[in-house]
Amino acid sequence: MELIIPAPTDTFAALGDPTRFAIVESLLETGEQPAGAIHDSFDLSATAVSRHLKVLREADIISRRKHGKQRLYTVKPDAIQAINDWAISYQTFWSGSLDRLAASLGKDST
Repeated sequence: MELIIPAPTDTFAALGDPTRFAIVESLLETGEQPAGAIHDSFDLSATAVSRHLKVLREADIISRRKHGKQRLYTVKPDAIQAINDWAISYQTFWSGSLDRLAASLGKDST
């Protein structure tokens, strides 16, 4: 079975909503949570929370498992690692750009 990695644009689009970002932060801080606990943390209808959770699942940021009647949600470590890897890939670019800027500014002051 081939691992399908979502496009970074899908991930960032899903996390671009403040409520979805807050849900992911909450799951990262507290670990696995049932849907009811997530709902209780936000001033939203159960339907609205359910829609946000669906977007996050479809973006492959969170996973859901059944435990009796509960649906438990957790952040997928691979999703967070993919975001981290994407950001780090630009670290070299920005470091080099800042070094070139500093060198250029240093030439102007002499």
